[in-house]
Amino acid sequence: IPNPVDQSIDNLNISRNETHKFDVFFALSHGVHRGILKKGKLDNRTKILDLIYNNKKIKTNFFGFKNKQPIWSKFFLEELSKCKLGLNLSRGNPVKYYSSDRIAQLLGNGLLTFIDIDTKFNDFFSNNEMIFYKNKEDLINKIMKYKKDSKIGRKIAEKGCKKYHKFFNSSVVAKYIIDKTFDFKPRIKNIWER
Repeated sequence: IPNPVDQSIDNLNISRNETHKFDVFFALSHGVHRGILKKGKLDNRTKILDLIYNNKKIKTNFFGFKNKQPIWSKFFLEELSKCKLGLNLSRGNPVKYYSSDRIAQLLGNGLLTFIDIDTKFNDFFSNNEMIFYKNKEDLINKIMKYKKDSKIGRKIAEKGCKKYHKFFNSSVVAKYIIDKTFDFKPRIKNIWER
């Protein structure tokens, strides 16, 4: 079941903004709404975040990293809105069709979203709706490209946002759950059903 987007919450339309305080947004936590970081805990995401953070040409707005505590709810959305690019990194190695709920917040609010190609989200989204990267170097190159080419990036972000709201919204996902729970025959097959 995909992470649903909700129009009443995910409605910032960031792709329409022409100026941003930061380039890349990412929020890491060591457990949903845990409140604070676990001391000494590292995972594969920190290597990628370090590479971006240490690049002096990229302005980052990272949370849950470098002793900057995690954020949630309205604070999450406020910080997200200051950026033009969103990094979708999940804990562990990329898994086919898996993402944390972060993807709904990034795409749903109109950030140009970067995701590892190994998640196979390119089965649902094109290169004109989301940015897929193959490795750390490819990610840095693509961040630099869309940091400079904001106009194209905003178009891609807008298309990704519209598609996510159309096919991954809370009503579509809730209907799927109800149909499966009560063994109703669905009228349509969702693009994310495999």
